[in-house]
Amino acid sequence: MEEVRLESIPLNTATFADDIVVVTSNFVPGYKAVETLGFVYGLTVRSRGVGGQIGAGIRSMFGGEIKEYVKMMEESRNQALERMIAHARSMGANAIISSRFDSDQISDIMQEILAYGTAVIIEEEDSS
Repeated sequence: MEEVRLESIPLNTATFADDIVVVTSNFVPGYKAVETLGFVYGLTVRSRGVGGQIGAGIRSMFGGEIKEYVKMMEESRNQALERMIAHARSMGANAIISSRFDSDQISDIMQEILAYGTAVIIEEEDSS
């Protein structure tokens, strides 16, 4: 498998792990998918603790951004992304294409975050 030169991929098209490129598009610019390894995902379910729920409940009475939940969702998104990358890495992928996030409420106090995409092996395209 040819090594992917991450510095050659435009920064506005990808999220980078140490060894895996993650893009929302169906391809990585300048690279071709030489093998599709399959569906990958990362999942987390989160709930605020009692203190955070009380703080968020009080803040919601006055309107505006509820920072306790924003922080929780940012951490959840990052954890789901890290788990998806680990899943792809375990399959031998060096890229994930068509990556997406999904979120759903499980109960009044629990939120599910799912990161998913297609694990592939990419190689740099010939410039000739």
